[in-house]
Formats: sequence, structure tokens, C-alpha cells
Amino acid sequence: MPKLRWGILSTGFIAGRFAEGVASSNSGKLVGVSSRNLETAQEFAAKHGNCSAYGSHAELLARDDLDAVYVASPHPFHAEMAIAAAEAGKHILCEKPIAMNSQETEAIIAAAEKAVVTLVEAYMYRCHPQTAKVAQLIREGAIGEVKLVQAAFGFHAPFDPEGRLFAKQLGGGGILDVGGYPASFACMVADLANGGSETAVTCSGGLGQIDPRCGTDTLAIANLDFSSGLRAQISCSTQLAQNNHVRIYGSEGWIDIAEPWIVSPRGGVWSFHHYRSDASKPDIVSGQDRRELYGVEADTFAQLVAGERPNAPYMTLSDTRRTNQILEDWQKQLAQAK
Repeated sequence: MPKLRWGILSTGFIAGRFAEGVASSNSGKLVGVSSRNLETAQEFAAKHGNCSAYGSHAELLARDDLDAVYVASPHPFHAEMAIAAAEAGKHILCEKPIAMNSQETEAIIAAAEKAVVTLVEAYMYRCHPQTAKVAQLIREGAIGEVKLVQAAFGFHAPFDPEGRLFAKQLGGGGILDVGGYPASFACMVADLANGGSETAVTCSGGLGQIDPRCGTDTLAIANLDFSSGLRAQISCSTQLAQNNHVRIYGSEGWIDIAEPWIVSPRGGVWSFHHYRSDASKPDIVSGQDRRELYGVEADTFAQLVAGERPNAPYMTLSDTRRTNQILEDWQKQLAQAK
């Protein structure tokens, strides 16, 4: 199968990580990068295989030898870039969150469906073999009936009122930056525990802190109630370091994942613990993959473009709609509580 020819829209940190991932992938080749500043794009290209550099996104999207793009811009620009990519006939891997709200989410999905291009929201952990193994154990009933999920993603970043983590105009706040990780994981588990059928969810998210200096959340806590009866407790933060574990509790045991999100970022061994209610010690479930985390994501996306079904529980458009609705509700409830 010919390699998928990638372009990257924007040149920030995550764009660099994805470029490194494509280089480690089995399926991809980076052919171009674009930025509003040509010099910035040229510097990025020089670091990542001397691909072509462009001073406008439209120039990159106009290439005939471009198959797919990775939208790596700050959140508020995702919709504009993703829709432009769809209209140019390019497959789209869009950094999370795919949009600022449900209206933008639907506009992006509609554009991709009209253009008949593949669209995936880039939650890289959902593509990794570790997550695929967790999903397998849940499907097989390894911990019995799943009752509760606890998931967190939090870190302490220096306060910068103009930085993307805090500035409201750049989509700042922990909910938009990393809240989708625990939310999407809980949804994945709920569906797996429900035999693969999607479960409706209600978000109760009025606990946390909004920094008055910037008006965005620095700590947010929510409960998710699924129609199947499963419950989830999720949290995220930008000025509070958390253990960032995921724990999945069932009637016959539980699973503890110490590195659920940025798992084996440079490739290598991954592992998590499976506790059985009838055993004194946990089973250590492990595996190995030479590819970088974002390389695994690139390969999963290439499978979807080729019409194949990946083994990993990647983000479907239905997953994207539900997760982003949770984030929108979570933000509104926290704002109203203050």
C-alpha cells in the first residue's frame, strides 16, 4: 500500500510530535507544513525531514499530492481549518477538541461527509495497543460487570494570561485542553460494557475553579451518569498536578492504568495492572510497540482511510459528538456554579 502523504496545518509543539510520529509510522510520509509565517514553517520543515513549507494553509491544501492533513492549531481555529481541508478533498485528523462547541462540531462533520473524506478526532491514546488490550478485557468480562470509572488528567503549568492554556480567546481551560481524555475514556468503557452499543450520558460538572484573572477553568470535576447504570468520576486541571491514572471497577475485579494518556510516547513497553477479586496479587498486562505514540495514531488513521477496521477503539464521529457535548455541558455547569 502506498504511504499516506501528510500535511500539517500549524507548527506548534503538538505538530512537532505528530511529525516525529509520522516518521516512526509504517504508513505515512510528511510532505508539507503550513503556517501564517513562512519562516516559521521553513524552520519546522528543516527539523522534520525537509518537507515543503508554506506561508499559508491554502497553499498546502492546494497540493494534488497531499492525501491527509493533521490540524494542529489552537482550538478556536480547528473548525475553519478542518472545513477548508474537507473542501479541498483531504482526509482530516483534527487535534482535540475537534471544535469549541457542538455547532462547530456538526459543521466540521457535515463538511467531511459532503466531501466523502475520513475525519477523526485525534485522541492518540485511543489508537494504542494498551487501550486495545483494556477494551478486550472489558469485552471479555475480565472484571465482571463494570460499575465505576475514575479518570483524571491534570498538570501544573505556569500561569500565562496570554498563553493558550489560560487565554479565553484561545480556548483556554483544562476542560477543553485535557478534559476530553477522561470523558472519552469513560464513554468508551460504558459502550464496551454495554456490549458495544452506545450509551446515553448525563454530565454533572459544577465543581472546580475558574481563575478570575483569565476567566477559564484551572480545575474541573464532573460525574457522568450513563443510561446503562455505569458511573464515572472525571477531573482535569491546568494548575494542579494529578496522578492521571484511570481505574475501572467491576463486580469481579478492577483495572489500574498508570499511563493511560501519553503511553509509551517514544515507543517501547507499556503495562497496566489487572486486579482479580479472587487473587492476592494483580496480573501485570504488558506489551511492546516500536512506534512512537503519534506514529501509532498515524497508522490507525491510514487504516481508516484505506477502508480497514483497526483493532484499537479509535474515536468514531459518534464518540466525538458525545464527548464534545460533555465538554460543552461541563463548561456551562462550572460557569453557572460560580
